[in-house]
Amino acid sequence: MMTPAASKYTSRTWAPRMLPLLNGAAPSFRAGSACHFVTNPVAACGLPLDDRRDGHANPTANPRMGCPGHRLDASAALCCKGWRASLMRARLTTLVLRPKPPPLALGFLVAAVLIGAVTAVMFPFQDLHEGVRSIVYLCGVLVVATVWGARLAVVASAASAAAFIYFDAPAYREFSHTAQRDLQIVVAFIAAGLLAGFLADLSRFRAAEASQRRQEAELVADLAGQMVRAGDLRSVLGPASQRMAEVFALPSAAIELGAVAGDERRDAVALWDGATRLGTLLVPAGLPARTLERLRQRVVPSLESLLSATCGRINSLQASREEASRLTAEQAALRRVATLVAHDSAPAEVFDAVTAELCRICGPQNTGLVCYEPDGTGTLVSGRNEPGIAETPAGTCIQLEGDCLSGIIKRTGRSARATYDHAEGATAEMLRGLGIRSGVGVPVIVEGRLWGAAVVTTTSTTPIPQATEARLVEFIELLATAIANAHSHTQLTASRTRIVTAADNTRRQLERDLHDGTQQRLISLALQLRTVEASIPPGLDTVKEELSSAVGGLIGVCEDLRELSRGIHPAILSKGGLGPALKTLARRSTVPVELTVDIDRRLPERVEVTAYYIVSEALTNAAKHARATLVCVEAEAGDTTLGLTIRDNGVGGASTSKGSGLIGLQDRVEALRGTMEVISPPGGGTTLLFSVPLNGS
Repeated sequence: MMTPAASKYTSRTWAPRMLPLLNGAAPSFRAGSACHFVTNPVAACGLPLDDRRDGHANPTANPRMGCPGHRLDASAALCCKGWRASLMRARLTTLVLRPKPPPLALGFLVAAVLIGAVTAVMFPFQDLHEGVRSIVYLCGVLVVATVWGARLAVVASAASAAAFIYFDAPAYREFSHTAQRDLQIVVAFIAAGLLAGFLADLSRFRAAEASQRRQEAELVADLAGQMVRAGDLRSVLGPASQRMAEVFALPSAAIELGAVAGDERRDAVALWDGATRLGTLLVPAGLPARTLERLRQRVVPSLESLLSATCGRINSLQASREEASRLTAEQAALRRVATLVAHDSAPAEVFDAVTAELCRICGPQNTGLVCYEPDGTGTLVSGRNEPGIAETPAGTCIQLEGDCLSGIIKRTGRSARATYDHAEGATAEMLRGLGIRSGVGVPVIVEGRLWGAAVVTTTSTTPIPQATEARLVEFIELLATAIANAHSHTQLTASRTRIVTAADNTRRQLERDLHDGTQQRLISLALQLRTVEASIPPGLDTVKEELSSAVGGLIGVCEDLRELSRGIHPAILSKGGLGPALKTLARRSTVPVELTVDIDRRLPERVEVTAYYIVSEALTNAAKHARATLVCVEAEAGDTTLGLTIRDNGVGGASTSKGSGLIGLQDRVEALRGTMEVISPPGGGTTLLFSVPLNGS
């Protein structure tokens, strides 16, 4: 039984070293390093890890092993002895196959000691056969030849042969053999030493070669790992060069991208990928030829393959990132333009945004958007120029004759390139005067027809790259929908404006016709009847009363016609402005009106007419449909907009979706690019909010 102290000691010291062996690991030895466990020889040999009887483990620990939790039997102990022998053989192999032999002086000393020891050991055994004694002498020679090589083996062989001849051959301590016999012994010893030395040198060379190849393979693996993980190739060239210098024991090494010339201090080794120069390996000048051969034949090809693969991977990643960035930028530009269209921005603002996005996509170039007109010309709807070039204002008429890009695209319907150094035509001459050297343009297709062209030009002598043209084509295809929407919105707004203008002109013409024609004739007829009435003699009172009644009815008709003409187009609006006209509407309204007017100047005629009809229609709706008892009207003119607020306390529930007169108000407001908001909950009255731009006309 072990004491607790002994158990504690052995479990802390011996057991941790034996546990890997018991768990199935065996020691593996590497030159110049401690042993490490790699396999399970005990399990592989079928040796039991514990002594099991009747299916139960024997709890008795092996006191010699000092491991109370595990038990080794005699077979395992023998296996441990075998491992010790393997350790000794590994150390001996390391000593024999080391790349460089021990110092030569040590070899002479070892040879002398071995010869002396063999002579002393064999001296009492002179009865042994001469061949046995010679073999013993040869063992020392083999040891020296194996460790120190063939050169020292020759010396050791000659010395061993001399000692054998002198001490152990017949006629001891004298050279009594014939010269031929002695020469045969010396030659045999030297041949054996040379053969052993040659084999040892060959083994040592093979071992050194294998070690070098292993180091080179590890170097290539390290370089591959560093380059695979690298996002920037230049960032790993420094550590890779340092690692190569360590493996080849060089003072310095450098891997440079591109062609670098050598000098008196460094030799340059070119790194190629087919016909493409990848880089340069710089090593110190004057390296041994064998080291240079190792570099050129074993490392340089692998390094070229790694550089080629890494450059390809990085270029592919960079191209992918650039493509992703380009797509992201195009999508963001498209969203910005689409947002402007969705927010009902002015077409000029949308077109300016398109040219601005073209500058972002294509770089700092001159960009322009041309719309083709029915008369065979073009209109510059938006453009941006490089700094230092005069801006061409929007709305400029573009002549399409000659060699200008917009004219070529108009005639062909396809993308085009042009140089303006010798181009003909008025537009080409104008661009040449601005310093434009060349350009590229793509057609803008809207709803299946050629709407216009997007043009990118440059003042540089270098033509615009093909990649820019491809990006321009793709981007314009994406923006065609936004341009179509803006164009459709422009046409819709223009159509609304024309309709409202035509209606206003018709009203004005009708009011003028009534005032200058029918109304004047009725007044003249009433005056004639008054004259007839005055000329009736006394006694015809009945006729006079009837005639007076007819004149009164005629005057009433004239007043009604005057009120009707005022509703069509009030004269006071043209004479006094919006404020007095609203006050007139409030006085004539059948529903009480609280009017608040904050207008200190005359507004554009279109804005005043629109506001007048908005308030007039709202008061009519409040009286006829809302059954309101009070209407509040507020009008305020700001710097850029006219705000109208009309509230009533009627039944509410008004909506433009019900086909009411609100649709006409909305059309009239939107014709001036204004907005209308209806707030009309059932039973809560109706509130109309209008905002009309003062420059909407």
